[in-house]
Amino acid sequence: MNTAASFNNKLSRRVLVYIILCSSILSVASTAIQVYVAYQKDITRLNQRFDNIESSYIQSISTSLWDFNEPLVQQQIQGIVKLPDIRYVKITTGFGKVYQYGNADIVAKKVVEYPIFYGENDIGVIHIAADYQDIYQNIQQQAGFIVTSEFIKIFIVALFIMFIVHWLITRHIYHITSYSQNVKTENLNEPLVLTNRSKKKDELDELVDAINKMRLALKNDIVKLEEAENALINLNGELEIKVYDRTAKLAASNQQLQQSLDDLTLAKDQLVQSEKMASLGQLVAGVAHEVNTPLGICVTSITALKEKVFDLSRAVEQENLTKSQLTSTLSLLVEYQEIIERSLNKAVELIRGFKSVAVEQHTDPELNINLAQHVNDVVNTVKTLFKRRNYTINLSVDKDLNLVTYPSAWNQILTNFMTNSHVHGFEGRDEGEINITFTASNGYLTLLYSDNGIGLSEDIKKRIFDPFVTTKRGQGGSGLGMNIVYNLVNAKLGGTIKCLDTKVGCSFQVKVPIEQAKNPKKLSEV
Repeated sequence: MNTAASFNNKLSRRVLVYIILCSSILSVASTAIQVYVAYQKDITRLNQRFDNIESSYIQSISTSLWDFNEPLVQQQIQGIVKLPDIRYVKITTGFGKVYQYGNADIVAKKVVEYPIFYGENDIGVIHIAADYQDIYQNIQQQAGFIVTSEFIKIFIVALFIMFIVHWLITRHIYHITSYSQNVKTENLNEPLVLTNRSKKKDELDELVDAINKMRLALKNDIVKLEEAENALINLNGELEIKVYDRTAKLAASNQQLQQSLDDLTLAKDQLVQSEKMASLGQLVAGVAHEVNTPLGICVTSITALKEKVFDLSRAVEQENLTKSQLTSTLSLLVEYQEIIERSLNKAVELIRGFKSVAVEQHTDPELNINLAQHVNDVVNTVKTLFKRRNYTINLSVDKDLNLVTYPSAWNQILTNFMTNSHVHGFEGRDEGEINITFTASNGYLTLLYSDNGIGLSEDIKKRIFDPFVTTKRGQGGSGLGMNIVYNLVNAKLGGTIKCLDTKVGCSFQVKVPIEQAKNPKKLSEV
């Protein structure tokens, strides 16, 4: 591998870059130091120049001014301006006469004023202004020369170092790399040898020895591997015979297991179907029982209504209708109408409750609400049902918690909880305690509801969220309240609900994901 090709290698380029970079940093630092020293020397020379002006020019200028030799004064200040870095000179005499020469508009870096005396007489002031243009120009020339010479030196040294590194290290590394890339099973007998090496061993020689040892170890491993493969082939032949025999036995066993599995699957399907039919029977019985009562009252009232209408019509046809008969009949008709209206409303409410089990998510919009205000509104509304009872309702809600949720879902959840406590938990009691606690943490809102009522039996607790499960069957309880709550929490709010074990009363935990909002909207604003 030639030298030009080696310089195109990544390692060679990297070494060259590092050498040039380090040398450049040192050269820049050295140049900066030399330039700074030169700058300080030029500043010192400028200060000395001002001292020379004071010692050499002031006395002669005072004599010229005393003799009113204006041409000589003008010639003397011109001589001062021609000095390096001096750009402007101005003489102001005590008689108001002004002599000046140079650029008065320069940005002076140094300005000096000297009084002019002739003997003991103060005859004026000389104003001298200087800039650093000559100093800067001199520094630029020196810096350019220094940088150019330093970089030429760096380039020459880098080339020599690269050539030495290539001759001593990189060309051997290329040879080792080429040998390693071409190592194959058929040429493992060929050793790695470096040419043009000194008699003293170094790290490269140790690397070559390690590669040769690895080559011999690999060769021995290949021999062992071939022997192991031959033994494995023989073992595979024996295993195939055993596998064939055992496969036949397993096929017979699998056929028996498949038949047993089919029987179990059929039994499972029958059990699932039976369970479905039992649940369907409970649902139909609950619907029939709850709906039949108001509809039966309607049918009875309509039959009586028809009889009264028929009697009224017959009395009108026979022209024997009296005022008292008409008044009593109309009263009865109004009463029947109210009975039918109440029964139909009861049936409508029951059917609406059935529909609520499905939880129609698309009909209820999400809103930004303040949770504490909303919960207080719901509790205050439901408390109107407890006018004759002395219940204690404890609320714990963060007043600053604003979130995006379904307000009507929380309305139904809290209303069902509190109604169940009133109807079932505090049955036969005028006092009771209800605790409602909301906490928000890690993106979830948790509702903990509890009362100190009579509690739930284990049988009811297991089926509390099933439809038509109630302890008031035939007494106005439909058994849909907790099922509606379950569907609201799971389907609409995307959370979970569970009945907790307590020694007194009952307790429920609702946990739903939330999205907090900064600007809540009141329901009346939507």
